[in-house]
Amino acid sequence: MTNKFKEIKERESKLLCNTYGRYPLAVSKAKDCRLYDLEGEEYLDFLAGIAVCSLGHSRDDLADVMAEQARKLVHVSNLFYQEPQLDLAEKLLSTCAADKVFFANSGAEANEGAIKLARRYMHAVRGEDRHEIITLEKSFHGRTLSTLTATGQEGPIKDGFSPLPDGFVTVPFNNISALRGAIGKNTAAIMIEMVQGEGGVRPLSQEYVNDIVALCKDNGLLLIVDEVQTGLCRTGRFWAHQHYGITPDIFTSAKALANGLPMGAVLCTDEAAKGFGPGSHATTFGGGAVISAVACKVVDVMIEEDMAKRADELGAFAAQETEKLRARHPDKIVGSRGVGLLFGIELSCDGSAVWNGLLEKRIVCNLTQGTILRLVPPLTVTREDILAFMEALDEVLTAL
Repeated sequence: MTNKFKEIKERESKLLCNTYGRYPLAVSKAKDCRLYDLEGEEYLDFLAGIAVCSLGHSRDDLADVMAEQARKLVHVSNLFYQEPQLDLAEKLLSTCAADKVFFANSGAEANEGAIKLARRYMHAVRGEDRHEIITLEKSFHGRTLSTLTATGQEGPIKDGFSPLPDGFVTVPFNNISALRGAIGKNTAAIMIEMVQGEGGVRPLSQEYVNDIVALCKDNGLLLIVDEVQTGLCRTGRFWAHQHYGITPDIFTSAKALANGLPMGAVLCTDEAAKGFGPGSHATTFGGGAVISAVACKVVDVMIEEDMAKRADELGAFAAQETEKLRARHPDKIVGSRGVGLLFGIELSCDGSAVWNGLLEKRIVCNLTQGTILRLVPPLTVTREDILAFMEALDEVLTAL
């Protein structure tokens, strides 16, 4: 530990609330798929700010858009019409079957907005007192009180926050019988992630998704898809639900939407959008001019450079290379799973030791559920970068 790093840790302990289990790394700058610590040492980034900087770090084209817009208009609130917001809405809606957008500041706020929209739709449009939202075990939907309750995980994440709000039911993953049995007269919506990220990089099966859609149709429920982590080309399609051939009533986006600036969005059909009216939902900062302008550029780049295809091809390459590693370490690697560049490697050995070994080799990734290396690199990652990761992982596993 250098003196500078020690000084930063000591300053933080005096200044900030102790809510994060920090990685033992202070980042001073970043570029594309590389992070640099206080001494200028280079790290290969397979985390991308937790699936946020999908176009890479510190892009000049995004910085130029940010600066240009900041010189014209930064903030006036949502009491005014703002053209950059409309430009972004048009671009986003062109990528999917949704009809309307509400802009927020984060994934948690977007999911909170989706929950509010589903409940208010049932009350204001259907005239029904339906308010319950069904979610899946090991899901992760955010850290506001409502989205925390919707999250299908127990333990420290929920400890000490009781009483949590009513109106949420959690059922086992990929169990259609349990889901069917949870539907009652108060059920408003089913809320799912197409691939559970925090839950261990677990994709839903096509059959299960088909059954969920049928249950929603048969019971008059809304389908909410949380695309906060999976959206914006991460899985090899612009939106993960497009792999399954479905059209959600409501789905959410955030993380990669403005490539590091705080932004979220609720996208919905015209029918579902009837649930909101003036005064029913709002945000001071959501969809501000600077962030909307940057997000417009993000969407343009993703479309023009076909980032979805790139994620699909590189995800397949990563799976192929992982299989080679599994053949070399059958006692330590169970296998891989995921879609596109939302990729998980399941270990049967000490996950923490592997994660720490990778960090010592200057590879940054995430460990979730104790044994899953979650890889969510920038979509600009190269095959050479993936091979460098696999070589480092090979060395770490060999040394265990």
